[in-house]
Amino acid sequence: MRRHWTCFHIELSRAASSHRKRQEQPELIETTSAVLKIDHLVTQFRTENGYFTAVNGLTLNIGKGRILGLVGESGSGKSVTSLSIMRLLPESSARIAEGTITFLGKDLVRLPSRQMQELRGHDISMIFQEPGTSLNPVYKVGSQVAEVLLLHQQATSGNVMQRVIELFHEVGIPNPAERIHSYPHEMSGGQKQRVMIAMALACNPQLLIADEPTTALDVTIQAQILGLIRKLQQTRQMSVLFITHDLGVIAEIADDVAVMYRGKLVEQGPIEKIFTNPQHPYTRGLLACRPTLESQRKRLNTVADFMDVVENQATGEYTIVEKHANSERLVLAEKNARDRLFSPRSEVISLGYDVSAIPENRFIPEGTKPLLSVRDLQVHYPVRTGFLRRVTGQIKAVDGISFNVYRGQTLGLVGESGCGKTTTGRALMRLISFTGGEFDFNGIPWSQLSERNLRPHRRKLQIVFQDPYASLNPRMTVEAHLTEAMAVHQLGASKNDRRDMAAQLLVEVGLKEEHLPRYPHEFSGGQRQRICIARALAVEPEFIICDESVSALDVSVQAQVLNLLKDLQEKRGLTYIFISHDLSVVKFMSDMIAVMNQGRLVEYGPSELIYADPRDEYTRRLISAIPQVSEERLRQRIAAGNKETAL
Repeated sequence: MRRHWTCFHIELSRAASSHRKRQEQPELIETTSAVLKIDHLVTQFRTENGYFTAVNGLTLNIGKGRILGLVGESGSGKSVTSLSIMRLLPESSARIAEGTITFLGKDLVRLPSRQMQELRGHDISMIFQEPGTSLNPVYKVGSQVAEVLLLHQQATSGNVMQRVIELFHEVGIPNPAERIHSYPHEMSGGQKQRVMIAMALACNPQLLIADEPTTALDVTIQAQILGLIRKLQQTRQMSVLFITHDLGVIAEIADDVAVMYRGKLVEQGPIEKIFTNPQHPYTRGLLACRPTLESQRKRLNTVADFMDVVENQATGEYTIVEKHANSERLVLAEKNARDRLFSPRSEVISLGYDVSAIPENRFIPEGTKPLLSVRDLQVHYPVRTGFLRRVTGQIKAVDGISFNVYRGQTLGLVGESGCGKTTTGRALMRLISFTGGEFDFNGIPWSQLSERNLRPHRRKLQIVFQDPYASLNPRMTVEAHLTEAMAVHQLGASKNDRRDMAAQLLVEVGLKEEHLPRYPHEFSGGQRQRICIARALAVEPEFIICDESVSALDVSVQAQVLNLLKDLQEKRGLTYIFISHDLSVVKFMSDMIAVMNQGRLVEYGPSELIYADPRDEYTRRLISAIPQVSEERLRQRIAAGNKETAL
């Protein structure tokens, strides 16, 4: 990939004529027979200040038997495009102002509602982002899939459940004859997503729309779902519109790629062309911002390293200005970023690793006491059955784990959902009870302190939760969130002092003082997570537990937050436990890594050595499930897909 780019300006004008807008569209993907054709689609939402254009002049085709990956950040218009195709936009507040959507010769925009209702679910199906909210919690999953068959295929109640069992078997749900009687809460996230896929495929649709179907899933489950969709697409020769913010996921599944930015299509083409020779700086930024296992970078690129956006507040127009990929700022930050900081050499050797090739300055000095020491931590939950609710067993969420974290280090805690990593973090925070074991923090027997004696020390150990919206009180302003804990711990001489401290914190995490009086709903996901980080910093902690703190973010925003966490660690001398299911993110952030499976540590050691030579099969499975964006991997997948199609 070229590393230097000539600066240029791309003018994006909302006042341009319809003819000019069509000329500015990226070259269409050539298809011999398009199942879906979108021509100059404009979708708008009504606001207090007039109509806001969410999709602005979109033109693209989806070929028969092809998978088109539609990629972009949150707010780029991807999901609105899918809802426009399905005619699921709220009629009271949204409209398709211009353009056509043609599906097999039918104009969906002007199709009568009754005909569209017959088409939706039968010929065009959709998999929504969050299966937990898409499935009705009071109905069994088998009944919910059966409803689609009864509605669209006039199946009889006598044979419909047999068809549902066949669908469950096809999408890989174990024991399908039993699982059709399960409620959604009795199934894992991956199984619920498979139910949604079975529901979408029930009527053999010709077009499947998958809207972020793997965003909330572990990397291993994500790999399974991607493989399942690809397999079913090839078997049924469906066309698929696959929507995501992650180009790494697109590399694993798509034939063609379309990139959206602020409602407009900025680039599209065959997947190999987009990945090997991207033309738009936004595409190059998306490709560069995701951490990889092979990279030795100490900081991540962001979209801002590839382009600037100059906005005209009066007209709403904006200009994209391309930047050199290797800016001075990025190179300087790379040089100044610290190296890995492993545990003392003797401790690493005792774990069974050969450290002869690692320089001495990469280790914590011998004799240093750990800031956090955990010994045989256990968190067990009783299983109660029968009328009298007697204890008949134990769920061992955390089953005897031990590790040390030294001042200034980052310990990565990685594993699939249910492995016990979040439970470990909350037990260390004393937010939940623990069954056994001991842990000390900064020489204090943290596990033995009463709640009363623990309270004065709590500000030294803080946590950043996974969902920034759920962890912020929607009725409190940003200022109230930041100053509340300061007041509790008597930081700052007065209310004005605490407000000044809060304003300084916002600037430190990349926000502005003017954001203090605003409420959480007025911010994007990445901004809310920055507020959560600022709240954790408000009480001047020494140690922060980051619990899946970037898993729900776009990859471009994720890169910004990861860089921010590293900057804060360098500036404030912070120590982290970084919890995630994504080993590539954990490797980028961490000095030491602990891999958890079923409540136990199956691997624990220096991050680079674990990646270079994983000892446990579970760790190897986590590594192999991570989407890899490389030309060689891409060509192998394309060649394998062509071979399967030929057969």
